[in-house]
Formats: sequence, C-alpha cells, structure tokens
Amino acid sequence: MDTLDILRQLCIIIVAAKFFGLLARKVKAPQVAGEIIAGLLIGPSVFGFVQSSDFLSGLAEIGVIILMFTAGLETNISDLKKTGPKATIIACAGVFVPLVLGTLLYMAFYGWAAVGTEEFYRALFIGTILTATSVSITVETLREMGKLQGELGQTIMSAAIIDDVIGIVVLTVVIGFKKPDSAVSSVLLRTGAFFLLAIVLGVVIYKLFKWYDARHPHTRRIPILGIALAFALSYVADKYFGVADITGAYLAGVILCQLRDSKYITEKMDINSYIIFGPVFFCSIGLSTNIRTLDMTILWFSLAFVVVGLLSKVVGCGLTSRLLGFRGKDALKVGCGMMTRGEVALIVAQRGLKADMLEPAYFTAVILLIITSSILTPLVLKWLYSKDAPEEPQAVESHE
Repeated sequence: MDTLDILRQLCIIIVAAKFFGLLARKVKAPQVAGEIIAGLLIGPSVFGFVQSSDFLSGLAEIGVIILMFTAGLETNISDLKKTGPKATIIACAGVFVPLVLGTLLYMAFYGWAAVGTEEFYRALFIGTILTATSVSITVETLREMGKLQGELGQTIMSAAIIDDVIGIVVLTVVIGFKKPDSAVSSVLLRTGAFFLLAIVLGVVIYKLFKWYDARHPHTRRIPILGIALAFALSYVADKYFGVADITGAYLAGVILCQLRDSKYITEKMDINSYIIFGPVFFCSIGLSTNIRTLDMTILWFSLAFVVVGLLSKVVGCGLTSRLLGFRGKDALKVGCGMMTRGEVALIVAQRGLKADMLEPAYFTAVILLIITSSILTPLVLKWLYSKDAPEEPQAVESHE
C-alpha cells in the first residue's frame, strides 16, 4: 500500500466513522456502534472503499492500547474500596455465569469439545467475551434519574468496574493457553509473575510520577511519559510473560490513576483517541467482518449470543445481589444494570481475532449484543424504577 492510498483510506475512515458515530448518538445508541457500522459499509461487506492492511492494523493496535490505558486511568481505587465485598462478589458472579453459559452456547452449536483441545479454548473465548460490562450507559441512566448516589447505584457502578478488571485477568489466562507451553500451571505462573512485577514496579513508578508531577504540574510531559509507560508495559507483558498487551496498558493506567494530574492525562489521551486512533480501531472491527460470508448458523448463533449475554448478567448478578440482602426488585435492578456491553467486549473480541481464537464472522454477534444491550438497559432500568413507590413527603409542623 503506497502513501497516497493510505491517505485516501484514512480520510474515508475518519469521515465515515464520525458521521455514523454522530448518527448513532442521535438515536440514543452508542457512538462506537455507529463507527463499527461505518467500517461495515466502507469495507468488503458493502462498498469496498477500504481494505484491511498491516498499516491500519498497526494503528488499530495503538488505538486499543490507548483505550485500555484510559480505562485504567479512570479506575477509582477509593470508590472500589468503599463498596466493600458486596460489589466484588457480584462482579465475580457477573464474570463466572456468562463465562460458563457462553462456553456452553458455543458447544451447543458446534459440538462438545474435550477440555484442553483447540475447539474447547475457542468455546471458552466466546464465554470470555460475555464477561465484560460497560458501565458508562448505566451510570448515565442512573444519573439522569437521580439514582446514582446511594448503596444501589454505587454497587452497580463499582461491580461493573471490578467486573472489567476480573474479565481482563480471565482474558489474559485464556489467551495464555494458546502459547506453546500452555499448561495451566505455566499460564497461571506467568500471569501471576507479571501482576506481581506490575505491583512492585507500580509503587516505584507511581512515586516517581508523583514527584515529577509536583515539580512540573499540568505540563504535556506528564501524558507523554504516561503513554510511554503504557507502551512499555504492553511490550513487557506480551514479550516476556505471554500476557495480553492490553493488560499491560490497563495496569499502566491503574498505576497512574491516583496522580493529581490523572484527569489531565486522560484528556490528552482522549484527544488522540477521538481524532484518529479510536475511529480506526472501531472501523477496523467492521472492516474485519464480511457479512456476505455469513450463513444461517452464524445468524442463529448471533441471536442466541445476544439472549445468553443479556440473561447471564441478569441471572448471575441479580441472584447474587438477592443472596447478599438486596430486595427482589433492587436485585433485579443490579442484574439489569450490568447487562450493557461496550468497548471492552470489542477489545476482548479483537484480541481473540489476533490470537486466532475467534473468526471474524463472530464480530456480528458482538456488535448485535452491544447495540441491543445499550438500547434495552436504559429502558428496563427506567421501567423498574418507575414501579417504585413514590417517596412520602415529609410532614410540615404547623405553628398556628
């Protein structure tokens, strides 16, 4: 691909992604869904204006690392501590139930596979995609209704954040099984060693950044060093530990999330992501999917994937909430609040494609789940809250 062709394709990607992203936002759908649809339209599925290439794959790789670095920066460790064990237990159920049901769903369609076979790990990866939760839409819905503060709202928000952290660990372990020495003990040992290294180095790196940030506050050097750290940890994770590179990027964000200028770093990352890397990444999902090759089995699987994806969160998180003392309707609110999927599900799916654990055709199922859950979750939450008894007005003492 020559330079002129690269420029032409980047122009088409950016304009199409922004147009369809804004169109999606107008109809109350996630902007990323619009960008994926843009990729489908300009790619081999419809018009064929843009083709996948090593250059675009490289830009998409940088985009996904920036996205995960930003997700780590937005992690609020203080909030996670405040919610206590309840949110953690709900999050664990929100990972375990979708993981199991997603794995069983794949086997139900394509045959039962013995543990340890390549087909078993493909099935396990389908379950891994379902573990992720997107908290942004649920939080915005609760904020609009004035229900974000309080035990229920905070529990949903914290459980979703913890859910993604656990999901990334699961992704790391599952992808580790594709390595040549993929014994369970070896995968767990490498993963544990990397997290231990990240904790030890993280303390030192955080102190260095804190010292530097105190002397040079709110300067562009801080985000530059931050993204360098994200790239470095991504490289070390994949190269020396066989851990997914996005895990390193996420942990880099977590290390810096308590800096005074963490929001400033996030703002700078958002600029890069919004202008070019984000559109290229989400469009690349559409470019990798050719709907012309879809058969009825994939379409039926996609519909079942959406149903299992929604119900697994409601059942796993809702029942666990009920066991932890939430009333029936409140437990259902927790389960429904955890249904949404977003960028993390796409990132997990893209990692599976790169590791040869997922066929491009299955992106159709992931995209359908994201769109359906993003539209359905706010509607269901508003309906559930509308059924609550109105608060009694406080009596005013008369002085007559």
